Amino acid sequence: MYHTNNSIIKHKVGLLNLAEELQNVSKACKVMGVSRDTFYRYQEMAEQGGVDALINRSRRVPNLKNRVDEATEDAVIKYAIDYPAYGQVRASNELRKLGVFVSPSGVRSIWLRNDLENFRKRLKALEDKVATDGIILTESQVVALEKKKEDDIACGEIETAHPGYLGSQDTFYVGNLKGVGRIYQQTFVDTYSKVAHCKLYTTKTPITSADILNDKVLPFYQEHDLPMLRILTDRGTEYCGKVENHDYELYLAINDIEHTKTKARSPQTNGICERFHKTILQEFYQVTFRKNLYSSLEQLQSDLDIWLNFYNNERTHQGKMCCGRTPMQTLLDGKAVWAQKNLAQI
Repeated sequence: MYHTNNSIIKHKVGLLNLAEELQNVSKACKVMGVSRDTFYRYQEMAEQGGVDALINRSRRVPNLKNRVDEATEDAVIKYAIDYPAYGQVRASNELRKLGVFVSPSGVRSIWLRNDLENFRKRLKALEDKVATDGIILTESQVVALEKKKEDDIACGEIETAHPGYLGSQDTFYVGNLKGVGRIYQQTFVDTYSKVAHCKLYTTKTPITSADILNDKVLPFYQEHDLPMLRILTDRGTEYCGKVENHDYELYLAINDIEHTKTKARSPQTNGICERFHKTILQEFYQVTFRKNLYSSLEQLQSDLDIWLNFYNNERTHQGKMCCGRTPMQTLLDGKAVWAQKNLAQI
């Protein structure tokens, strides 16, 4: 006689016990409403594995995960930690350039197996790696790095005809650096090519807003024989004022650049800069502050310039005009558009 408290297999055990009690398999099967083939299958299972063997087991052969080889998986994990802000599609595309061929869904599967499926977890993995490598972050730095602000993403489209047609400028608060103080980033993005220029300052004033144009932006466009016709900014005090009393407005007037301002309390109208700030926050600042301890503005600016060179010349962009090209490629291709328009005006 078999005994069990498992309600799932109680009817199977009852069939075996009834057949033993009646000494007649056919009669027991007729009473329980099952076939003799089923009875003998139950009996064989019970004889070989005991009562627990009567619990239903899936007949499907386990489908072993379609795993990639160990080297590929290690490469995906390393890339996820090195570039935690990248999604699965971009990670797959960038790994392909390095000779590691894995689909976006394959990247996702590897992330899930290694608890790296979202941005926060990948950032945590980066912190753990830095800690194990011997770099210790102060508590204030960790707290500062965890302060993530959701940036508004632009909705709608900005009209732009060629490189230099419209530039987007904004101020981005980076954070507080020990021994230096508050750090502000002046950001300039060409709305056609998405080529970006950034410079760090300790103040947010009209003179710093004009300095990036004088130091980086205008020399760059002059070098490529492109105009700078118009600049879009928000209505911050570093950008707006009377021409005779405001350094930034005066600089634009001297260089014959038209100044367009966004709608009040509508940062989405300057969405290209806002979206770039989200990118640089996730792909540069949140990563570099976990890897390095900065004691001066120059050190941070040096690393920022290296990342900007990568952003402009190597990182592909999915914007309307870029269509998978790098910003610099888009700008060089767009010079022909400006040449045609300039020729038509002559």
